[in-house]
Amino acid sequence: MEASKEAFLREFGEHYGYPNGPKTIDEIRATEFKRLDGLVYLDHAGATMYSELQMEAIFKDFTTNVYGNPHSQSDTSSSTSDIVREARQQVLDYCKASPKDYSCIFTSGATAALKLVGEAFPWSCQSCFTYTMENHNSVLGIREYALDQGAAAFAIDVEETVHHGVSNGTAASMKVLQYQVQRRNEASSLEEPTGEAYNLFAFPSECNFSGLRFSLDLVKIIKEDPARILEGSPFCNGRWMVLIDAAKGSATEPPDLSLYPADFVVMSFYKLFGYPTGLGVLIARNDASRLLKKTYFSGGTVATSIADIDFVRRRKSVEELFEDGTISFLSIASVHHGFKILNSLTVSAISRHTASLAWYVRKKLLGLRHENGARVCTLYGDSKALFHDFGPTVSFNLKRSDGSWSGYREVEKLASLSGIQLRTGCFCNPGACAKYLGLSHLDLRSNFEAGHVCWDDHDIIHEKPTGAVRVSFGYMSTFEDAKKFIDFVTSSFIALPNWIESGYQLMQGSESRLGAASFYLKSITVYPIKSCAGFNVESWPLSTTGLLHDREWVLASLSGEILTQKKVPEMCFISTFIDLDKGILFVESPRCQVKLPINFITDSCNGGSEQIKLNGQRYEVQSYKNEVNIWFSNAIGRPCTLFRCFSSSHNFCLNKIKSASMRREVQSVLNFSNEAQFLLISEESVSDLSHRVSTNVQKGACGAASQISPMRFRPNIVISGGEPYAEDGWKILKIGNKYFTSLGGCNRCQMINIVHDEAGLLQKSNEPLATLASYRRMKGKIFFGILLKYERSEPVGRDGDLWLQVGQDVHPNVS
Repeated sequence: MEASKEAFLREFGEHYGYPNGPKTIDEIRATEFKRLDGLVYLDHAGATMYSELQMEAIFKDFTTNVYGNPHSQSDTSSSTSDIVREARQQVLDYCKASPKDYSCIFTSGATAALKLVGEAFPWSCQSCFTYTMENHNSVLGIREYALDQGAAAFAIDVEETVHHGVSNGTAASMKVLQYQVQRRNEASSLEEPTGEAYNLFAFPSECNFSGLRFSLDLVKIIKEDPARILEGSPFCNGRWMVLIDAAKGSATEPPDLSLYPADFVVMSFYKLFGYPTGLGVLIARNDASRLLKKTYFSGGTVATSIADIDFVRRRKSVEELFEDGTISFLSIASVHHGFKILNSLTVSAISRHTASLAWYVRKKLLGLRHENGARVCTLYGDSKALFHDFGPTVSFNLKRSDGSWSGYREVEKLASLSGIQLRTGCFCNPGACAKYLGLSHLDLRSNFEAGHVCWDDHDIIHEKPTGAVRVSFGYMSTFEDAKKFIDFVTSSFIALPNWIESGYQLMQGSESRLGAASFYLKSITVYPIKSCAGFNVESWPLSTTGLLHDREWVLASLSGEILTQKKVPEMCFISTFIDLDKGILFVESPRCQVKLPINFITDSCNGGSEQIKLNGQRYEVQSYKNEVNIWFSNAIGRPCTLFRCFSSSHNFCLNKIKSASMRREVQSVLNFSNEAQFLLISEESVSDLSHRVSTNVQKGACGAASQISPMRFRPNIVISGGEPYAEDGWKILKIGNKYFTSLGGCNRCQMINIVHDEAGLLQKSNEPLATLASYRRMKGKIFFGILLKYERSEPVGRDGDLWLQVGQDVHPNVS
């Protein structure tokens, strides 16, 4: 056993691995989660994993028993009703809720349960919706119902709590900050609350951003003495009801409703045991559920109705009243098998097991230091809280030795290359995100105006992170998972590669390695249709957009989405060729029997014109007749439309960044290229990379050893000569008698890890991006090749002086 695991077990051995359970954690992983071999899954807060034995039991159940629609009296329907009844009881038992006091309403998930409460709650102009800042967007959405009905809404921040019973000690340790009251109807704000209105207070049992667990004492405090929390608020005297979002927290610490009688609790089953998805519950106190106002009725919710007059009588039971239509009875039948696993291990053992892993990761992350002594990691959560006040979630950001932030997308990208799956962003929790990252309202709005939205790549704006990195553990997580994650952070963000010792470093405009080296143009490739295959030529004319006709066409879905190989890998099998003399683009596909000729001279008037959007820019494009679109639809196996950029005025000005290797200050006129007119790749750089990949594979790193072709990177220009990576430092270069400006390095993505074999199958690996990340990473980007802009000084035409020719000399950094 490794020394690190021995040390871990000395500290957490009595909590880790289910020592008193039916199986140890190693046995669970070996028999029930074989598909996780080689993969570290650390997003259990997003969705935990289902057990293979669990799914086998479900399949056996479904292939042995017959379940019918429960809205009937047949034998199969009665059997289903019994299963549903048992599932409701299992849910109530999980939260220690008596069926005398609570009902279990099945929904499509926790979000649907929250929506049900919001739209059916008895809001009035004297009501108030209060919620903690650390809440999921699905909870914040209830605010819309409250404000629309004239109610008030405001957030509070519970700054510090402890896990003890309600007492003077607890009250003294709870600090609450109230935020501004929101209203949409100003007239209603003039009415003083009478104390008869119903109010709703919502909080999570565990914050899905920070992992901080909220004290369930809040339930009793709000219901029995709301002035402790709402001191000075006119809503203190109202009738308060409490909602707990237990979607995150219930997997390891479900709320005990026998001790903390909340009015509403919501959960989703995929958070508990992975399957089924699309099924959740609203656990509602019976007296509270009778106050909910439901307008719509449906099949299953009525005792009787008359079609041609206004007459309906609804069912009396809470479940039947709120479950519209036929419930997802097969998913509900699956719930039993999930609870069987949790009950065999026990929730308390699961909580201790996952807490030990989270505490280990927190401890290790806090101890990481750069060589200059600077902290590597900033953890989020209440620093005063004890570790048992956290769920099995660790949220953080990483800093470089100079104090700048490593963006969360950089961490996610590198983690994926290391076989680690984690979560990044704000996790749909804007209040917690703003609180822990120190983002003001102005910051949030300016970030949005700068183009930042949920799930995008804008991880650092104005030198501040816009989100965080989150790792979370489930009942099947292991010490090895946690250790591999810590090793990944250490190797990728502390022991950063010494590029000089590795052989080459990213050049910063230096000309020290040019010497008397000679370079020449090895190959030219034109890609007429974006993301389709290109063709090599010995010579080709230049234009204002780069190589003539390069990326001049694009395929789009019927909804207008631009199609690329990232989403439609089959595009790589569409081969292209242009006959300049005839003015014809020829396309072929193994899925199409005939070669398609597109005359871009005579066909230019056959289709209509419209506008499309790509990379935030609008293009005026020419469309084609239906037979062309049918050909391409058959070629890629989905309906699509071909467009041609026929009046491009796209002056693409890339972001200005100080680093010489990332210069983007020059405007370029582009067709459908992502960043620049040309991508230049060095044959020597590819050869060096290929050698490094082979070495890494031989050492046991992930990936497959294979010779890497320059075409893997889809370059327009391949050069030969000189040392590897000499191109990094080029500013201006001359090919033949044409001048080009370097716009800096090309940031690579995982597309270069995908190879299409001759059988038409996708082959994915971690290489060569994983190797590139080990020595070509700078400020969160992985560079390989450089982007160029053609410095045209002559009128465009067919003059031979405006052609590139294979074999021409390449002269870097000419004046």
